[in-house]
Amino acid sequence: FLIKEEEIISKLNHLYGRNILLIKRKNIEESLENINFLKKIEVKKKYPNTIIVKIFETKPVGILFKDKDEYLLDSSANLIEIESKEDFTGLPNIIGNDAENNIINFLDQLKANKFPINNIKNFSYFKIGRWDVELLDNRTIKFPHNADSRIIKKTIELLSRKDFQNYKIIDLRIDGKIIVE
Repeated sequence: FLIKEEEIISKLNHLYGRNILLIKRKNIEESLENINFLKKIEVKKKYPNTIIVKIFETKPVGILFKDKDEYLLDSSANLIEIESKEDFTGLPNIIGNDAENNIINFLDQLKANKFPINNIKNFSYFKIGRWDVELLDNRTIKFPHNADSRIIKKTIELLSRKDFQNYKIIDLRIDGKIIVE
């Protein structure tokens, strides 16, 4: 979906016409290793003259702001320079020093607990190891540095309650307390 077929063909062009017995998996992997969004490759030889290459892509996670530059962060925590931001509208923004090294783990925790990931507008990471999450409806959730399943499930419950709809900030940083504004 993200990797263009033409790009793959052009990178493998030097292998066309060669004897299938002489082409090694390593030749194909080395040719494709610099392609963005590449997660893994499966190669199968179908004799007498065909090589089947299956490409598995990573998924874009968000737009990371680092050193005054914007990068696309994928599900393997790779930073990819953005050529056209229009292709990735709707992805959340990710800010904070060292956020790229911690966002995948935090996202995995959110997904495992069925947090509505598609409703997130911004992730803000703080050096102490905690996250603020701004939702599309402009509500902010302040997670503690040790956000676990219990806290994430509590957050989901609070977001669905009618009496919490008018609060713009849900602060869960203090253990055992919920502070709202």
